[in-house]
Amino acid sequence: MKTILKKTSTAVLTSLLLSSTAMAADVTLRFGHFWPAVSDIHKEIYQAWADEVEADSNGRIKVELYPASMLAKPPAQYDAVKHRILDVTATVQGYSANRFPLTQVLELPGVVQNATQGSCVAQKLYDEGAFGKEYKDSKPLFLFTHGPGVLHVKGKSIEEPSDLEGLRIRRPTAVIGSLLEELGALPIGMPAPQSYQSLQRGVIDGVALPWEGAKGFKLNELADNHTEVGGLYSLAFIVTMNQNVYNKLDDELKAVIDNNSGEKWSSIAATVFDRLDKEGLADAKAANHSIYRVDASSNQETWQPVFEKVTENYLSELDAKGLPGRTVYKRAMELSATCS
Repeated sequence: MKTILKKTSTAVLTSLLLSSTAMAADVTLRFGHFWPAVSDIHKEIYQAWADEVEADSNGRIKVELYPASMLAKPPAQYDAVKHRILDVTATVQGYSANRFPLTQVLELPGVVQNATQGSCVAQKLYDEGAFGKEYKDSKPLFLFTHGPGVLHVKGKSIEEPSDLEGLRIRRPTAVIGSLLEELGALPIGMPAPQSYQSLQRGVIDGVALPWEGAKGFKLNELADNHTEVGGLYSLAFIVTMNQNVYNKLDDELKAVIDNNSGEKWSSIAATVFDRLDKEGLADAKAANHSIYRVDASSNQETWQPVFEKVTENYLSELDAKGLPGRTVYKRAMELSATCS
C-alpha cells in the first residue's frame, strides 16, 4: 500500500511540475497606460488584447498590465517604451509634443465624426505610410481615435465661441490648445486623469474631452453644461511595442503579435469608444445637465471660420517644416468620407 501511495504521489508531483513548466511564459510584456484599472477601456481593450495574445501564444507570452500610469506618466509613456521601462504602451501621440506632427493632422476640426470612422482613417493612414518616419522609435501595433471632443463646463452654458472668453479649459494637446485659444478660451495643458481634481479645485472651468472621457474620468459629477460642436476635434491613440523586444521574438511569437495588430484591434477599440460616448451622454441626460448642440447654421456662421483658420495655421506650420501636412490632410479627408 505504501508503495502504491508513493508511486501515486510521485506521479502527481511529476505531473504538476510538467504542467508548471508547460505553462511558464517564454516572454513577459509589461504593458502600461493611463486609464484607471476599473475603466471599460482598460478591461475591454487592453486586458482583452492581453488575454488574446496569451491565448494565441498558448501561454508563451504573458502580459502584465500597469494601468493608471503606474510605471510612467502619460507624457512619458512613449519614451518609456523606447527605453524599455515598458514593453508596450497605449498612449496619445499628441502628449509627446512635436514628435508626431503628421499624425496630429487627425486632431484638426472636421476630420473625425466618431471613433469608428476616425480609427479607420488613422489605421489606414499609418498602413499607407502617410506618417513617414514618425514611429521609427517603436513597433506600432494599432492606431485608433476617440469620438468627437465635447466642451464640458461647470456652471456656464457654451453656445457660441464668445461664451468661452476667458474660461480656463483643459486641453489635451498643443493643437487643441491653439483651437481653444482661437475660440477665446485659456487652454490649460494636462493629461485627462488630472482633469477631475483640477475641475473640483477650481483650477480649471471646464474640459475638452469626448463623452467617453467624461464618463471614464467621472467628470459628469462636476461639469453640468456640455456643448457638442460636430467634429470639434479628436485625438489619435497608439498601442506600440519596443522594437527590440519584438525583434527578439521567434517567428511563432512574432506571428501572434502581428495577428493581434492592425485593423482588427483598431476596430475593436473604436467600438468600445463609440459605445462609451453613448453611455457618457446618457449619464449627463440622466443627471438633467444642460446639453447644447450647435446646429448647422450656427456652426457655419460662428464656429466654422475658427475651424478653418486653425486648420490653415497648422498646415502652414507643417509646410514651414518641410512636412507633407497638406497631402496627409487631403488623404485624411478622403478617408473620412469613405470610412465608416
